[in-house]
Order: sequence, then structure tokens, then C-alpha cells
Amino acid sequence: MRVSEIQEPSSNDQALDRSPQPPSEPNLLVFSDDWGRHPSSCQHLMKQLLPSTRVLWVNTIGMRPPRLSWSTVTRGWEKIQDWAGPRQEEDEQLPENLEVIKPLMWPWIKHGADRWLNRKLLVQQLNKVLERYEGPTVAVTTIPLVADLVGELAVDRWVYYCVDDFGQWPGLEQQTLTTLEEKLIDRVDTVIAAGTHLQERLSKFRPDVQLLQHGLDLEHWSAPSGTRDSQLSALEKSPKPRVTFWGLIDRRLDLDWLKTLSQSLASGSIHLVGPQNDPDPELKNIPGLHFHPPVAYDDLPAVAEMSDVLMMPYRDAAVTRAMQPLKLLEYLATGLPVVVRDLPANREWSDCLDLADSADQFCELVQQRQQSGTPMSQSTARERLRHESWSHKAEQFREFIEITSEECSP
Repeated sequence: MRVSEIQEPSSNDQALDRSPQPPSEPNLLVFSDDWGRHPSSCQHLMKQLLPSTRVLWVNTIGMRPPRLSWSTVTRGWEKIQDWAGPRQEEDEQLPENLEVIKPLMWPWIKHGADRWLNRKLLVQQLNKVLERYEGPTVAVTTIPLVADLVGELAVDRWVYYCVDDFGQWPGLEQQTLTTLEEKLIDRVDTVIAAGTHLQERLSKFRPDVQLLQHGLDLEHWSAPSGTRDSQLSALEKSPKPRVTFWGLIDRRLDLDWLKTLSQSLASGSIHLVGPQNDPDPELKNIPGLHFHPPVAYDDLPAVAEMSDVLMMPYRDAAVTRAMQPLKLLEYLATGLPVVVRDLPANREWSDCLDLADSADQFCELVQQRQQSGTPMSQSTARERLRHESWSHKAEQFREFIEITSEECSP
């Protein structure tokens, strides 16, 4: 079953269809990834809440310490250009009631002096902007590094929307982020977890953790792919059947599984599509495995159209057990066969895909789905994607915000 066979529901789960009106809800000050850089869950939610909510989105420095690498140099240059330009995005480039600010920040977080400097910089810059916002303001953060700002900014309440266990991520300041997250959890008014595994972990620190799992834009995956990015030509010309992964290419991918898959395939090709962040160098030595640069979100349906099986060959580790992959529901919406590692977030959709707990089983399932396609039972089970729209998730998020905003009212 292709994605076109899954239709959006016609009533409650429709995308929010609100006539333009002055914002009537608390302002939101959001700390997350750079706006427009990639379609994160927080960005999906905020797009649904606009235009009835004013959103001040803060582009932050990220959580990776600067290193002598090309990716760091490139990202650093992007940030310098941001800081050298206007502090806010031009209004005509943004949705109604959204303001994006690019505050000057110090790029290290490990030591107390680093965080002291960042706190001073951010408080000074953001409070000036917040003075222009009337009514109560709720701060929402997906990143622990702003823990030192709680109580320092002119906001009424704080919400921690936890989308990952950053204390386990390779390449990050893990101990620093773990310490900051614990501090944040203790100080904020509301904690929201993006998955049950994250909820269980956070509940060790406080009992009132809310659950808000990721959503899906079914219309995006059912629409024709349209013009294809020229970067996809290599994928389109590669041998079939094609086994594809899209997302961040880093050391969470299981090298042994991909090696075994390469050795087991009698024909076809393996594809990794997305940005690279210090992946295992041995990946590039695997026969039949092809790397492709990141493509725009609008072009991902075209990547699916060129593929025969979608895979997530992650390692079994603390960081992957805590993950809530946003692309999981996207994979399922394509209608293609999906073969993934047996990890907590994937088990909730076990009736819609194939779970593997060993390299041999993973390869066997990939080969089986190359020949058979998606089983009818899995296609039928995927009908429940209709109830996972971002509009529905945004309404749940709104309820959590309303809980905190009631206390903001005089």
C-alpha cells in the first residue's frame, strides 16, 4: 500500500484551519534547533499553533563542542554569518506571528565560566525582545543547555519538551548535558516527553511527566513528489532493488549490520541519505553502499519513490534505546516495507513493520521484503497513522501549555 491509500480524517484530525486572528494565547519563547534547518518535531508543533499564538523562536549554538573538523568550520561560519546579519529574520520570510532571533552566544558549555557568559549574553539580549511582548509568556525548550536561564528571563512559566536523551549522544558534552537536564527538570513547571521510554526515564526525577509522541503530516507524504532535487540523480540511476536510510549519518548506525547486508544482497544497492556527523570511516569501504547529501524535506517523498525497502540499522545502545525517530512514522506513511532494529520506540509499531534483533535476521527480512513488498497485514495496521497528525499533537501540546498558562494569568 502506498501512502496515497491512507487518507486524513475529515473532522477532528484535520490540520488546524483557523482564520487569521490576533493571538489570544500565551506567547511562546522557544529554544530549539535553528528554525528552518530541518523539520524537527518542535517546528511541526509551532507551525500548527501559528497564527493564534505568538512565537519567539531562539536559534541556539547547539550542543556539540567546537572541534577541528570541516563540519565544525562550516557550521561555525554559518553562525558567524547569522550573528553578523540582523538579529531577527525578516518578517516577510516567516509565518504570521513568528519571530526568529539569532542571539550572540559563546560556543562552549562545559565549564561554569562558559555558561555564566552565555547566561549574561542571552538574558541581556532576550529580555530586551520580551519587553515588546504583551501578556503572559511561556518558555519552551527542547535543549538542556538553557537550564541556567530559568528564573533569569522575563517569562511566566517554563516547559521542558524532551525529545531525546542528549546525555547519551555521541560527540556531545554528555556529562554537562546530563547535569544541566537534571537542573532543568527540577526548575521547570511542566515536563513533556516525546516517547514512553523518555517518560519513564524522566519520571525518576519527577512524577508528573506528560507524554506527547511524534506526529505526521500525511498530506506531505501522499502528494506527488514534484520537481526532484538534482542531488537525487545518483540514487535514481543506482541498481535496484534499493535499500534506503535517510537521516543523520553518525556512529549510531551499526557498521556490522550494514557490512552483513552488503555481503548478503545478490543484487541492488544500499543508500544513506543525509548529513554526516563523524560516521565510522569503515562505512565508506562497504561495497554497494552509497552516500548522498541531505535533501530538502519536500524531496523526501521522491527518495521514497526511488526506494524499495526503508531501513533503520541502528546499534543497540543507550542513545538508540532512548530515541524517538521522527522518520519512523514518515517511513510507514510511504507504504514501503520498513525493516528496523528491535528498539523501544519501534516496538510500538511492530504490527506495521519488521523488527530484527540480529544482523542475519535483518538481512533476511530486507531480502524478503525486496521480493514481497509490504504485507497486507502491515498495510492495514498502518491505517492508525490517520490519528497521528501534527494538528492533533498540537492540540495536546496546547492543553499542556494551557495548564501552565492558567497560573500566568493575574
